[in-house]
Amino acid sequence: MSAALTLSNGAKTEYTILPNTFIDRYMPQANGSFVKVYLYFLRLLGDPSRTGSLSAAADVLEETEKDVERALKYWEKVGLLKLTRDSEGMITDISFLSFSCGNEPEHPLPAPAGDIPDAQESPSASPDGAPTRTHFVKPDYSEAQITALTSLDEVKWLMSRLEQTLGRLLKPADLQTLLFLYESVGFPAELIAYLYEYCASKNKKNAAYIEAVGIAWAQSGVDTIEKAEAETAVYSQSYHVVNRAFGLNRAPGNIEMKYIHRWSENFGFDNSIIEEACNRTMLSTSKPDFKYADKILATWHAAGVKKKEDIAVLDSEFARKNAANARAKEDTSRTAVPPPNRFGAFPQRRYTASDYSEMEGMLLRKDAANADKKSPV
Repeated sequence: MSAALTLSNGAKTEYTILPNTFIDRYMPQANGSFVKVYLYFLRLLGDPSRTGSLSAAADVLEETEKDVERALKYWEKVGLLKLTRDSEGMITDISFLSFSCGNEPEHPLPAPAGDIPDAQESPSASPDGAPTRTHFVKPDYSEAQITALTSLDEVKWLMSRLEQTLGRLLKPADLQTLLFLYESVGFPAELIAYLYEYCASKNKKNAAYIEAVGIAWAQSGVDTIEKAEAETAVYSQSYHVVNRAFGLNRAPGNIEMKYIHRWSENFGFDNSIIEEACNRTMLSTSKPDFKYADKILATWHAAGVKKKEDIAVLDSEFARKNAANARAKEDTSRTAVPPPNRFGAFPQRRYTASDYSEMEGMLLRKDAANADKKSPV
């Protein structure tokens, strides 16, 4: 028998223990920033030499203190943290609750319902050539979850602000979208308020439209009002260009908006390229066909088009190939052997000199016979 082995580790190792239950059950439902905050404070828990604070966490994670506090409230709501507050409502203590077998949050989150589709789905749906983007799972919030979330002061303020913007009370669909943007997408309350004001200014107040715009912003990295203002400026220019080229006198619909966002953001095309594709679509189809225009732009994107001059190069190459193909067909038709017809379908006889001499003798004898018949007796 071989001797028993003794194993040792000379390297100093440090670990932050994270139960599989967190990864399997809680992490898929949480916003990415919320997960960062949870892991950060869990790391501090294993290192007593470090002191934690909301401001320190915000600096390390490149988040705002309000975002850090919102993340902690989220984990408190699902039952993984217990927060202690002072008389002014400031968080003074964070207690991590155990992941015992069968431990479930006070208001359990639903299982993922599936990704929000992109355009499309385009066109993408799965848009060809489009870069990988973040997808968001929209939960179907239960009454218990809605009660817990709407009890937060920030959400109460946001609900009041949105009712003023929409000019009516919030409907159930509005509330689901609001909570989705706030909790799952992770938008600050001020940004959600700006999103609703932007959509309302375009007379688009339905929840589906607002949600689509919010997801598009999140996928473009918009997380502040300043970034949203820049995004809307570029987008507004793009859809005005599309409307002009297509002869439309209205704001784009949800799917059309996703197409325009795909062209300007995913493909990175400037308005001159988008306008050229729309113009060619009208020439080819005589109607504003977003799918047709998307095929043109997807082809250009795959070919590496970066500026309008690149399109002219592609056009020249396309014309050159067409001309070469036409010449090849013409050369083939000239050299091709014509198929046999009914007159040439029989074997041709070859005559020799003796054949011609024999035929000549036959004709002479025939002429002499005819002369004898005509001569008088």
